[in-house]
Parts: sequence; C-alpha cells; structure tokens
Amino acid sequence: MPVDFLLDHSPWMQGLNAAEQNKVRQDVQVKTFNAESFVCYRGEKANHWIGVINGVVKINNVSLSGKSTTLIGLASGAWFGEGSLLKEELRKYDAIAMGSCELAFISKHTFTWLLDNSIQFNRFLINQLNKRLGQFIGAIENERLLDVDSRVARSLATMFNAWYPKETLMLKISQEEVGQLAGLSRQRANAALKTLEEHGLIRVSYGEINILDLDGLSQFNATQAAGK
Repeated sequence: MPVDFLLDHSPWMQGLNAAEQNKVRQDVQVKTFNAESFVCYRGEKANHWIGVINGVVKINNVSLSGKSTTLIGLASGAWFGEGSLLKEELRKYDAIAMGSCELAFISKHTFTWLLDNSIQFNRFLINQLNKRLGQFIGAIENERLLDVDSRVARSLATMFNAWYPKETLMLKISQEEVGQLAGLSRQRANAALKTLEEHGLIRVSYGEINILDLDGLSQFNATQAAGK
C-alpha cells in the first residue's frame, strides 16, 4: 500500500485545498520498521505526526518497576502523536512496531502550518482527540465490565477507522500480540479469537486476522451472544 493511498483516504487530507495538499505531499517521509523496533520513545521531543501505512503500532509504557503495558494498537489508516505536538511536550509513551511496519511522517512545521491555515484540519483534530478520549474511557469500562472475549473484540475493533476501505481491514499479528493488546495470555487470547471467528466477525489464519464485520466486532458482547 503506497503512502498516496493513506493520504487519499485520510479525511483530514480530503478537507484540504490543492495548495495545502501539495505542501503535505512534499513534506511527508516514509520509513520502514522491523518487528519490535521503536518508532518513537517516551521522553523524547515530538517532531512529527505519524500515520500507519502498513502494519500495526502499539502504544506502550513501562513502569519504574519494569512492568510493561500496551495502551492501544494502531493499524493501517491511523494517525497518532498529535497530542504531544499540540501541547509541545515530551512524548508520554513508546510507540513500537508489531511486526514489519511502514509509516508516514509529517513534520511539526507542516502540522503547525495546517493548524494555522486550515479550519477543516482543526475540525479533524478535535474529532480525533475526542475519539482518542473515548477509546481510553472505553478501555477502562471494558476491563471492568466486559468478559474476556468481548474485551478482545473491542481491542481489535479500536485499531481501525470506520472510514477506511474494508479491503484493508487485515492485521498481520500473532496471538501473543493480541494478548498484549487485551492484557491477556496467548492461550486465552487464542480462545477468544476462536469465539469471535465462530460468530463470523473475523477470519484467523497463521499470523493474520481478517476483520469481516467491524461494526459487529466493536459491539460484541459474549453474554448477549450466548443468549441468542
């Protein structure tokens, strides 16, 4: 998938005029990362806004005691890092490639220029930040209220944007990595994936998960499904 595909299908890009789009295309840089490579580090200065062309990036943190936790996963079509740019602060997390990744980098200069010149870009960022807040509130709610199978379903669903083409809703990700995203063991994540596959929401093959019903996945509740 080329970077032009990512840009053409990003709603913020579609809201820009021709001159603004041209500035973005001249500025964007593409970088590839191997599995477990750090895309950016906690505590470093934020100099870029980052988009996922191919692969999955996990947003991760490590406590002083060395305990690691994955906060969220981001798949093709996602953009991240706007919070640190807007607040002009050091990054609060590590971003790590889960498998091979290809990412797009837009400089802080261009990001700020768009803020100053595009109302549509500002509207997108407001929606983006509101969505991100909803994701983290939902993550807390899911952990406290939902069963394990439903938690895995929501963890997978939140990685994707509903506006992104359905043919791109595929993850090259291991069962162990699914467990990391949902805070579960590989064995329990595997059992949950089988349940979701039985309900026709996903198709699992070796090292790969195809999303068949994103809406159904985002709303899946194992207790309700068992009662049908």
